[in-house]
Amino acid sequence: MASLTSLIVIPARLHSTRLPRKLLLRETGKTLLEHTYEAACAARRPSQVCVATDHADIAREAYAFGGQVVMTSPSAPSGTDRVAEAVGELPAADIIVNVQGDEPDIRGENIDLAVELLEHNPAATVATLATPIRSAEQLLDPACVKVVTNGNGQALYFSRSPIPHVRDGWDTVSFAESGSFLQHVGLYAYRRDFLMRLARLPPSPLEQLEKLEQLRFLHAGAMIQIGVVAEASFGIDTPADYRRFVLRRAG
Repeated sequence: MASLTSLIVIPARLHSTRLPRKLLLRETGKTLLEHTYEAACAARRPSQVCVATDHADIAREAYAFGGQVVMTSPSAPSGTDRVAEAVGELPAADIIVNVQGDEPDIRGENIDLAVELLEHNPAATVATLATPIRSAEQLLDPACVKVVTNGNGQALYFSRSPIPHVRDGWDTVSFAESGSFLQHVGLYAYRRDFLMRLARLPPSPLEQLEKLEQLRFLHAGAMIQIGVVAEASFGIDTPADYRRFVLRRAG
């Protein structure tokens, strides 16, 4: 099978509610954005990495470390819309990978896996990742987005609620052995034509209820292929997240 062409777009907003201007924090000697860019560049299958932003401060930082930049509209309602807008300014590629700007620990091999899932599953329009849930506490946490799949590894549903439900009680489940409980990892690879169509679709009813954008994909009829990885990287959302990241880099 011939390899498909792919590229990475990093949607990068300046403003964030819980950690202001977080992508420009540089207590490690590099900004969070540069760390994420370098991590994305470790992927071997995509041919290029680009930052999509609506703010000159982000653009200046990306240019300073040698990154490629596409300026996008400040009115883009989501990261997906920003990625779709940027793709129109970039060389044509079959697969577009969306890597969030606050994911400095993302693994290059996980990006490659998402691309390979679309290469090897022609019917799939989106690929994303999941990792095993290892405790009832994690399963019950609404901040942990869950996904259930069919026997071919395709997503059936995503939820903030604990799915699947265990009728006989959580104490009957061995999370270390089950494999039935998966946390969604927010890395997406899209076929280009689906991404461009997706950006024109309104939010779906289930998406509005759960506040999960990927439910729009399912509502639109997308087949979402799930790859399972042993460990997930975590985004930087709060000051505590960033402190832990700085300590990891210092160690």
